[in-house]
Amino acid sequence: MAKPNGMSKSEIIQCAKECLVEKGIENFTLRAVAEKAGVTQGTIYYHFRTKEQLFIELVQDICDTSWQELSQTKENVIEQALDSAKSRCSYDSFFHKLFLSLVASSIHNEEIRRKLGEMMKNENKALSEILSNLWGESPIKGVSFETWGILFNAMVDGLALQALLQKDFPIEKTYKEFEHFIKELSTFNGKEDKE
Repeated sequence: MAKPNGMSKSEIIQCAKECLVEKGIENFTLRAVAEKAGVTQGTIYYHFRTKEQLFIELVQDICDTSWQELSQTKENVIEQALDSAKSRCSYDSFFHKLFLSLVASSIHNEEIRRKLGEMMKNENKALSEILSNLWGESPIKGVSFETWGILFNAMVDGLALQALLQKDFPIEKTYKEFEHFIKELSTFNGKEDKE
């Protein structure tokens, strides 16, 4: 297929984000993205063969942008990371609806499963590095930074899932206490093992 004139892949991803916010995941189509972008459906299909492929690219773009912003942060990294996660945590979160739709699709689609697994592995690694820089050593002997990254990523995803399912989920309170939990862990520095 010849490359169509028009928009770049990244420009289409931006239009797709806007379309997703406007229409919601339930009414999201590649045709709607083409209309929003002012291009033919052929242009969309050139860059993304399926809606799922576009969804994966959207999730990847949002995650990359978030991690890139965090990598620029020199102070209060944990607060920034939690604020970023909290900003996507809501009953109507298009990001988590999209992410969890892809997770459900991945049960029967090995390619989606592989790509999502790679994204999660990269997030776990980034979290591990942030915590390693913050703490220097694990606050609990026998728990590696790799495991801390996995656990924190699972907690953030679990909070998002609960917020999607409960309109009255206490997002502010929970994230405030989650931040307190992390700060308290920071004070341990393996002290309980030395006493």
